[in-house]
Order: sequence, then structure tokens, then C-alpha cells
Amino acid sequence: MNIRDEVEALLPNWERWYPSLFDAASDLGLIKATVCDPNTLLLSRRHAKVRQRAEESHREKWGGKTHEDRPTYRRSKRHKRHC
Repeated sequence: MNIRDEVEALLPNWERWYPSLFDAASDLGLIKATVCDPNTLLLSRRHAKVRQRAEESHREKWGGKTHEDRPTYRRSKRHKRHC
């Protein structure tokens, strides 16, 4: 049963009293706000998790090394020539 069905079962013709399904469901106690950690709302953190899951899935399917397993290469410093 979805939210609309639940609202209609509890309050037929809810459209007459409420401007939106959200308002009706909120007043009827079908949906409630919850407090979450603000860090979970940052897109950069969410995207990092999505990227990490995609990389893990790719490694599971195709194999490969993780970032930690890869060798690190350092660029050599180029010396400037003085004329």
C-alpha cells in the first residue's frame, strides 16, 4: 500500500482539506521528519560513496587493483636550465 492509498483509507476526500498529499500524510502521522547527520547531506560525500561502490562493483566483475594496491609514481623534478 502506498502513501496515497493510506491517506485515502484514513481520510476520504482529503483533497478538500489539504493542498498536497504530503500535508495530509504529515498531519495523519504517516510520514515523519527525522534528524540526520548534516555530513550525510553533502553531495561530495554522497558522490564519493557512489563512486566507491561503482569501483568495487567493477573490480568484482572485471578484476583489478584498488587505489591502495596500485604503485605510486612520483614525477621527477625538472631542473631549469640557465643560459
